[in-house]
Amino acid sequence: MDKVIGIYMENDWYDNETTLSEEYSIKEYDVTASPNDFNLKTLFDFVESGALVIPGFQRNYVWDIGRASKLIESILLGLPIPQIFLYEESRNRFLVIDGQQRLMSIFYFIKQRFPRKDKRVEIRRIFGDHGHIPSEILEDDTYFRKFNLSLSEPMPGHKNRFHGLNYSTLGDLKLGFDMRTVRNVIVKQNLPEDDDSAVFEIFNRLNSGGVNLTPQEIRASLYHSNFYDMLFKINNDERWRRLLDSAEADLHTRDVEILLRSFAMLIEGTNYKPSMVKFLNSFSNNCKKLKEDKINYLRDLFYSFLDASADLPDKIFFSSRGRFATLFFEAVFAAVSSKLFAEEKLITNKLDPEKIKRVFSDKDFIEASQTDTANTNNVQIRLKRAKVIMEE
Repeated sequence: MDKVIGIYMENDWYDNETTLSEEYSIKEYDVTASPNDFNLKTLFDFVESGALVIPGFQRNYVWDIGRASKLIESILLGLPIPQIFLYEESRNRFLVIDGQQRLMSIFYFIKQRFPRKDKRVEIRRIFGDHGHIPSEILEDDTYFRKFNLSLSEPMPGHKNRFHGLNYSTLGDLKLGFDMRTVRNVIVKQNLPEDDDSAVFEIFNRLNSGGVNLTPQEIRASLYHSNFYDMLFKINNDERWRRLLDSAEADLHTRDVEILLRSFAMLIEGTNYKPSMVKFLNSFSNNCKKLKEDKINYLRDLFYSFLDASADLPDKIFFSSRGRFATLFFEAVFAAVSSKLFAEEKLITNKLDPEKIKRVFSDKDFIEASQTDTANTNNVQIRLKRAKVIMEE
């Protein structure tokens, strides 16, 4: 739970009501799972064409070249590799549920380029902007280096026979590599219609071991839309990074979740019902239907909020222990924007730092932020108190 420190509440990026610890009510679903064996060249072509969506702009590619090389070595040796799970979003469009690191390793190996670690956040942004990685970026040594297999010696003094090879130097091994098949399980939800909660549950359960995906990483993959593209663009805006006091985007998209929550509280906050995970899932799903002009307006509204925040003191949305207070930020954003949103206008006046501080020190606001923060009553109190104070 959030702690109260003096007049400030402690919040580590986002409150723990958004974790996957909540118990989901298990419904009955009509879900089909069809196994298919695709060869590697076909999978590569799927990614290249956009039919198979690797959400690299949603979660950074995290493998190092050693781990990626071991995967390629296993394929060359004919060893089994884990199956890949895909979700059939629509005809000829599949989202990767599990296996994106393996798929991107194969994709990069065939492209003969490996992403530099310090450029992966930027590569994610470029991927999101273009829907693919442009050839001029792939060929730029600032972003990528050559993908030559980096493999250790099997025994001292015995060089690994694949070490140093790349896709073009595989020789006789190349055809066998291209034709090697990988089991793909294609998941399709038939019923209930317009309810992707079963797929969210599949994401959750498949990633219950090892390093878990965060709810927002799962959500961004499952509910990808033009609205989400807009969120990722905003997330890289230097004015937003200044408010967060973080130059780089968060690896696990927690900063994107702050943006999502802020828009959700502005647009649907009065209709909020717990849990927070389900609320954000439903809001994300609804945003898939937003038209381009509405998305552009929401982008411009947030940009106008950033402009209005330009003269605010540094870290004004932070707790006394130096952590960004999401509950506080989302309430202020919704309060400042609500009337203008109803009329599709933008913020033109600078934000008053004294009013913002009064929200953060308000007794009712603090009490609604200490425990059970995703309770309907507490959410409404925070939104109401912020609105009253910011409109004084």
